[in-house]
Amino acid sequence: MLDVATDWFARQRVDDRTWHLTEPHVHPFLRCNIWFVRGRDRALLVDSGLGIVGLAAAAADLFDRSLAAVATHSHFDHVGSLHEFPERYAHPAAQEYLARWRPGEGGLSRRAFPPEAWQYFRDVGYVLDDDELLDALPRAGYDVDTYAVTPREANHTLVDGDVLDLGDVAFEVLHLPGHSPDSIGLFDRASGVLFSGDAVYDGPLLDGFYDGYVEDYTATMQRLRALPVHVVHGGHQDSFGRERLIELCDGWLARSGIS
Repeated sequence: MLDVATDWFARQRVDDRTWHLTEPHVHPFLRCNIWFVRGRDRALLVDSGLGIVGLAAAAADLFDRSLAAVATHSHFDHVGSLHEFPERYAHPAAQEYLARWRPGEGGLSRRAFPPEAWQYFRDVGYVLDDDELLDALPRAGYDVDTYAVTPREANHTLVDGDVLDLGDVAFEVLHLPGHSPDSIGLFDRASGVLFSGDAVYDGPLLDGFYDGYVEDYTATMQRLRALPVHVVHGGHQDSFGRERLIELCDGWLARSGIS
C-alpha cells in the first residue's frame, strides 16, 4: 500500500517571471514539466500535468490575472488539468483528442498500456521495472485504475506564427510535429527562451508509437537546431542550453539515419 503524499506538487522559481511545477510522486516517464510565466497583462501556463490533483487550486497564487493555459500537445500527461482553466489554447490538430479520453493510451500503471507500447518505451530507453507509475497516492483510497482525463476542447487554437502576448513578453508559436501531429513550442525571441513541450527534452524521445511520424520529426529537429535559443524548458527532465539542444537534435538525426 502506497503512502499518501502531503504535497502533490513541487515548485521552483526559475527567474523573475517563471515558475516550474512538477508532480514528484509520479514516475519520471510521466512526470510532465508545468511552467507558469507571469507577464505584465496576463499569465501563461504551459502544460498542466496529469490532473490527479487540481492544478488551478494548487497554483492559484501564481496567476492573479488573466491566464492563457496552453497544451503543447494532447498527450494525457500534459493535459490532465487543462479543463480547469477558462482560456485554453492548443493546435487545431489537438481538438479531437482533447474532446475525448482514450482508454488504453495511457494511465498510472503498466496495466493501462498495451504490452507493445510498454515494450516500445523500454526499448527507447525508459527504465520501467515496476508496474506502478506513482510512489505515493494523492489521497487515501485513490484507485490508480480509475484514472481518466476530463475531456475539454481548447477554446482558442494556435498555429505556426501566432503570437501570445503577455504585455511585456511575447511568445511565438512554433508548430513542431513529429512527437505528435499537434506538437507546438513557444519561443521568446527576445530572450531566447523556448518552451518545447515533447518536441525535444533531455531524455529518450518518442517519435512514432501512437501518432508520431519520423518524416515530420526530421523537419522539426532541423528547425529546432537552427533556432537562436538561450535556454530550452522541455516537457520532461531538466532545462538545457543551445549546445545541448544541438547535441540532442544531432543525436536524434543520426539515430534516424539522417546526416
